[in-house]
Amino acid sequence: MACMSSPPSASSSFLLPTELLPCRSLKPTSLSWTSSFPKLGISCNSITHAPIPILKRDSFIQAAWTRRSRGELATRPSRKSWKQRTDMFMRPFLLNVFFSKRFIHAKVMHRGTSKVISVATTNSKDLRYSLPSLTDDNACRVIGQLIAERSKEADVFAMSYEPRKNERIEGKLGIVIDTIRENGIILVE
Repeated sequence: MACMSSPPSASSSFLLPTELLPCRSLKPTSLSWTSSFPKLGISCNSITHAPIPILKRDSFIQAAWTRRSRGELATRPSRKSWKQRTDMFMRPFLLNVFFSKRFIHAKVMHRGTSKVISVATTNSKDLRYSLPSLTDDNACRVIGQLIAERSKEADVFAMSYEPRKNERIEGKLGIVIDTIRENGIILVE
């Protein structure tokens, strides 16, 4: 059994924690919490450090432990910029207009879910036979008016248009966008 610092008295009904611990000496040498742990024969000199590996310049380990350089854009061109990553949430509704030789197609899409909010085309049955020309300026005004009305029905009052590369907002496209603006839709730039 454990060595007691003093014999327990018969009148005490409980044991003190010092009476339960094994004795190292009759008097504690220190009152710190480290003195309560048993002494193990480990010293700082007995611990050997792992050898530091020599890292080669082309090593993967070195790349994992170093900060990435600013020239990362050249090495990782597929990484999107901050604007590209947040633009979908800042301008969620996108107007898409397509002009073919025979028809005009326009739609408003939600960028996050790819859900089509409103669609208008001169190829639809109600417009195909009622318009004299399916590609002239009057058809562009009708398409713009239909997109604006159908977007309002879907509770969309603001949208954006991103022109394609080397595309100017003029001519038939300008007519469609101006008609949408005139009918109460805010076009966010």
